[in-house]
Amino acid sequence: MTLHFEEVRLSLPHIELAAHLYGPEDGLPVIALHGWLDNAMSFARLAPRLAGLRIVALDFAGHGHSAHRPAGLGYSHWEHAFDVLQVAEQFGWQRFSLLGHSMGGIVAVLLAGALPERVERLALIDGGMPITREAAEAPLQLGDALRGHLALAGKRKPVYESIERAVQARMHGVAALSREAAERLAERGLMPVPGGYTWRADSRLRLPYALRLDPAQAEAFLRAVRCPVSLVLARQGLLAGRPPVAALLKELSFEVHELPGGHHLHLDDEAGARAVADCFKAFFPVP
Repeated sequence: MTLHFEEVRLSLPHIELAAHLYGPEDGLPVIALHGWLDNAMSFARLAPRLAGLRIVALDFAGHGHSAHRPAGLGYSHWEHAFDVLQVAEQFGWQRFSLLGHSMGGIVAVLLAGALPERVERLALIDGGMPITREAAEAPLQLGDALRGHLALAGKRKPVYESIERAVQARMHGVAALSREAAERLAERGLMPVPGGYTWRADSRLRLPYALRLDPAQAEAFLRAVRCPVSLVLARQGLLAGRPPVAALLKELSFEVHELPGGHHLHLDDEAGARAVADCFKAFFPVP
């Protein structure tokens, strides 16, 4: 499908973010949030299929062409949520919807639970359930993060001799994805360096989080969401086969669609993008 988007840079009070804009200026306002180590190209197949929406597909801070945060611990989900809120402020959107994949879905749920008066609708793709750790393990979590940050100075990013090598590595990451999907993400995510190419993403993104929500806190955010929610679950995705997730979804009034495909089903191929778009076309109230 032909891509029609505008590349923009958003100068927020605290950081500069990059984004792709899709759809008419008077369309329903939607902010699209990609997954961990992905970028705005995550929505390259899906966004053009959602007619009538004004979609701002962000590069999260530290990802794609967005700025990196100053030195410190700064890539928590709640810091990303504040960035999203500032983007909405810049566009003058008091009410807006969120389209989130994977980590982007988690950020979307946290923001919608914390400020339900601001979020109109949530469209989630194989994400939205915060990764948790028991409260008693919080000191271990912070210790892992602090040690990781101390050790970072002695580490270097991988350098690939060709774009092809980088694409191959991306295809076989934490969540496998198709060659076409990896090529799209690499197109925006790579930069030339001496000896070849490396990823633009901030190295700190690979470090352990300083703190994670415990299960009770994560559930509280999900239950605090007041807007309509449409969740697409990939049958071969990261949420598949997790009984606690299935049990919680039965209690929540989420609209759930189970589709064939992997974690990046909205980007892997045209059939997956079309199937996800069909779910969300019926969800968004476009005239």
